[in-house]
Amino acid sequence: MTTLAQTLSDSATVTRRNLIKVKRVPDLIVFATLSPIMFVVLFRYVFGGAIGGLPEGISYAEFLLPGIFAQTVVFGSTITGASLADDLQKGLIDRFRSLPMSRSAVLIGRTVADAGLNVISIAVMALTGLVVGWRINSSIGEAVAGFLVLLVFAYAVSWLMAVVGLLVRTPEVVNNASFIVIFPLTFIANTFVPLETFPAVLRTFAEWNPVSAVVQAARELFGNWPPSYPVPDVWALQNPVLYTLIWSAIILAVFVPLSVRLYQRTSTR
Repeated sequence: MTTLAQTLSDSATVTRRNLIKVKRVPDLIVFATLSPIMFVVLFRYVFGGAIGGLPEGISYAEFLLPGIFAQTVVFGSTITGASLADDLQKGLIDRFRSLPMSRSAVLIGRTVADAGLNVISIAVMALTGLVVGWRINSSIGEAVAGFLVLLVFAYAVSWLMAVVGLLVRTPEVVNNASFIVIFPLTFIANTFVPLETFPAVLRTFAEWNPVSAVVQAARELFGNWPPSYPVPDVWALQNPVLYTLIWSAIILAVFVPLSVRLYQRTSTR
């Protein structure tokens, strides 16, 4: 039976190992930074002129960036599943089994390291956003809270992706399966266009979509949504921070123990 101190120590070691791997495989950093830049520039200048129905006084850059933040960190969480599947495929998990270490440390170290990658992606996007016209119109504390809301939700989704990686065990299939689920979640939302432009059925789904709440929370905390401008008359978007935290707690409560159980079962095969 491992103690909490041992679990934290082992988790820190695995996190360090995963971050060193990123340093030694620069492709991971390159694609983690180039993709957000590409999305920001394309949506800002290719689609920005065609999007209407924005709140008065808000540029498309200010409307867009919180949505790009949310999309990128959610897609970034898929690295957790693909990396776990890759470690299983290469036999690294078998090596961990031979060591006197906490079983959950492998999963904690993986998700924490991927949260670090998301921090880098957000920093790159924020700098790119400032170049294309995005601004933070709130206080420093509110801005920090906006970034934390994004990272907390992404961290929760990482544990969901960990379950996918442990079940599928093939990195390519993990990426394809994750794309099928995450793509509609991030696009059937208020990520890139106002919800008023959606058909009725899709709009109802989008209003209760947790990704919409994450985006709305970020917009409000960054000061990219006028306080006087009404939001849809649904509880989720009128209380976006709380709704996001509730979803994050539910995902963690379900998928943390499930992923640990799957890891223990998988590593004993």
